[in-house]
Amino acid sequence: MSNISGVFTGWGEAYGRFVEVFIDGHWWVVGDSLENIGKTTKRLLNNAYPFLYGGSASSGLRGSSPKVSGYAKPGKDIERRFKD
Repeated sequence: MSNISGVFTGWGEAYGRFVEVFIDGHWWVVGDSLENIGKTTKRLLNNAYPFLYGGSASSGLRGSSPKVSGYAKPGKDIERRFKD
């Protein structure tokens, strides 16, 4: 018990390491979350307002086939869809 200061400094050192790892880990998680939220927001805005990012208003709604463009057309009558 003659060197009691070693106990306090050892405890303080361990507590400092714990706090450092705790804070660093939280900053890492928060940073990753904000990065993913930002990327998702950009995608949603690009889909909602394509003309803001250099596209046209209907560019995202068309098909990607070079031969057939436009919208899908039904191949059956409504009554036949429910009978099959």
